[in-house]
Formats: sequence, structure tokens, C-alpha cells
Amino acid sequence: MEATTKATKGAGGRRGGDRKKSVSKSIKAGLQFPVGRISRFLKKGRYAKRLGSGAPIYMAAVLEYLAAEVLELAGNAARDNKKTRINPRHVLLAVRNDEELGKLLQGVTIASGGVLPNINPVLLPKKTSGSEKSSGSEPKSPKKA
Repeated sequence: MEATTKATKGAGGRRGGDRKKSVSKSIKAGLQFPVGRISRFLKKGRYAKRLGSGAPIYMAAVLEYLAAEVLELAGNAARDNKKTRINPRHVLLAVRNDEELGKLLQGVTIASGGVLPNINPVLLPKKTSGSEKSSGSEPKSPKKA
């Protein structure tokens, strides 16, 4: 009975029969970012002679977390500006207004991001109290003779 089942399977189960569906490293790790691709890049980059099996998984998890963090803050910035689409300006506002991300991306230039809205207080008009404004006896500028 056993001999007949082995014959249908092939030589030692190597050929034929139903193949198992492959499960990616990303699915095993429960990540969205591609663990296999990151592993390939780490190997190709020759950053070290040897590469541990957990290194690309850890790196993919870190990159995924950072991307999620930036996208969440940029989405909030887009919603604040009454927009439904995130553009580079929203990414810049999200990064620069967050203390930790701002420190991480300190020397980074985001194309088409612009700058943070900032007016130096010295340039703003001086606020005068009500008593000074109502006196009106002193002219604003001296008259030319």
C-alpha cells in the first residue's frame, strides 16, 4: 500500500504533486515592507562580510515604523489644510513640527516643501495700549520746515 502512494508522488517527493504556496519573509514577520529585498540590498551593498538572518527583518520593521509615523503626521497636516491628498508641503510641515523627526531629518531638504511659517517678532507692528492711542496730541512724525 505504501509503495503505491510513493510512486504517485515521485522520487522521494521531489517532483510532481501539489506544491505548497510560498510564504514570504515579510508575511512571516508580519510586515508590509519587503524583507527579502532589504536583505538583497544589504548583501549587495557589502556593508559587512556576513549578514545575520534577523538584520533585514529588524531594518524592515524600523523603516515601516518611520514611514507610518511620517505618513500619519503628514495626513494630519493635510487634513488641517482641508486637503485629501498628501503633498510634499504636508510632509515638510509634519517632519519640522515633530521634535524627534525634525532631529532625525535635520539636514534633509524636502523638494517642493517650502519653509515653516515664521515671522520674527521684531518685524511685527508694536501693540499700543488704548490710553496712548487716544491722546493724539503728539504727531506721528515731525513736520518738515
